[in-house]
Amino acid sequence: MTTQTTPAIRYAAVTFDCADPAGLARFYGELLGYRTLFATDDFVLLGTEGTPGLGFTRVADYRPPTWPDPAQGKQAHIELGVDDLDAAERRILELGATKPEFQPGEKRWRVLLDPAGHPFCITTLA
Repeated sequence: MTTQTTPAIRYAAVTFDCADPAGLARFYGELLGYRTLFATDDFVLLGTEGTPGLGFTRVADYRPPTWPDPAQGKQAHIELGVDDLDAAERRILELGATKPEFQPGEKRWRVLLDPAGHPFCITTLA
């Protein structure tokens, strides 16, 4: 009788499509205090050893999301926990994010756009 073992599977990273992996990695690295774990001209992985990270991959003819307009879907987004929405928003905007006019839950969370146009949320709920 053969015993099968379940292979260990771990969540490693989420990877975002973009036109400029190094530029987007600089934004998120500064924002989250992550360092570059691996980089080529077409891919950058940020994180800290032993924890899930963020990847950025170059895509030819990248088209940014048009959130909230569904013409070009948001593709993916992340939620970031903060202690103070206003202070965090100011810092993130200083780093190069933008704030779209449409805000579906501004008292509980804020939607911002990274330099490549990906929406992400900051919230005090996490």
